[in-house]
Amino acid sequence: MDTSNSPTTPITTQQTIDTFTRFFRDSGRGHSLITGGTLLPPPGDPVLFTTSGMHPLTPYLEGRPHPLGHRLVNVQRCLRTTDLDEVGDSTHLTVFEMLGSWSLGDYGGPQSLRWGYELLHEGFGIPRERLHVTVFGGDERLGVSDVDHESLRTWEDIGLPIELTHGEENWWSNGPTGPCGPDSEIFVWTGGPGTPPQGTPTTDDRWVEVWNHVMMRHRRHEDGSLTPLKQQNVDTGMGLERLVTILQGKDSVYETDLFEPWLRRLPEVWGLGNSIDLRLLSDHLRSLVVIHGDGVHPSNTGRGYVPRRLIRRVLTTLWRDDPSRTLTDLPRELVEGTQSHFHLPEDPSPVLTTLDQEERRFRSLLDRGRQVLSRPGYRSRPLTDDDYHYLHDTHGLPRDLVQGLVEQG
Repeated sequence: MDTSNSPTTPITTQQTIDTFTRFFRDSGRGHSLITGGTLLPPPGDPVLFTTSGMHPLTPYLEGRPHPLGHRLVNVQRCLRTTDLDEVGDSTHLTVFEMLGSWSLGDYGGPQSLRWGYELLHEGFGIPRERLHVTVFGGDERLGVSDVDHESLRTWEDIGLPIELTHGEENWWSNGPTGPCGPDSEIFVWTGGPGTPPQGTPTTDDRWVEVWNHVMMRHRRHEDGSLTPLKQQNVDTGMGLERLVTILQGKDSVYETDLFEPWLRRLPEVWGLGNSIDLRLLSDHLRSLVVIHGDGVHPSNTGRGYVPRRLIRRVLTTLWRDDPSRTLTDLPRELVEGTQSHFHLPEDPSPVLTTLDQEERRFRSLLDRGRQVLSRPGYRSRPLTDDDYHYLHDTHGLPRDLVQGLVEQG
């Protein structure tokens, strides 16, 4: 990414958070800071973990009055497991944080976009020539044939380059029914030093989206029709780690100050040389600290299966080259640093105890699996679905574990 415009001393992650929340809490903007800490959704919500910044605010976007008013700002930690296989590339994380601002029936999209530009350009110092925006260009298939004229006029007044898109490229919805509306996305150019911005966000992937502003103006019904919302909202979301990566002039989120302690200490402890493995271990172990801090412990079902699965992925990666490696060697300061960042009780001992117990359980399970699979009935043929069901129900061996053992031979 282009570091030519980066300050001599890059902004830290905590400074980025403080700048964002202070901007919206300023008396001229009057947003109330709400708690966005826990990964656990509100009672009665069917999902296991909070997956986006707006998730906990859904009832208020639907019209319920929020106790802190119509203007809100927060930093919401989220967890997603849909992209686990992508963890280790330059952007994907299991636990991440979203910077968000909301207008619940208060100001409209143009004001939100103007504040967005002001914060990115003046607050964070991103040159305007490195900014590009996209705007909904209308699509009859979605039932809205008109361009989002409000957003278009706003960006024209500000003077940023605009790309009109069609289809769902700039259309946000909370599922097949419910609140929906056009959105406008702000992109930052991340080409190398000396490379002037070129192309558009849809033609050059060096334009990286940093901030999405959703204008919730409609409700989609089961028959596909749209009606205006009684309360028109603005919901914005900006990934903290992605923003910090850009502000610090890095090529990967794992090169930012958030992960620097992990990538420095883990090779010292376990002698890791594979950068993808190192990133996966850093992400998963950091995520486990947060999940544990929110009161979720490993189990075979439901919410608890997520940390169990993450721990087993960690151990499988650790033991690939050296089965003697152990999680008991995880540096306490890495746990403490993560707990401090996420405002969790700073005591590594319970986390380390849980990791040790899960490691012992997993070693025992692997030994049992190897014994069962060494029997003549399993050695000479591919396993069937019935085999996998039997191994799980009778011996407690999960399918993914069995498949790993089979691949190892």
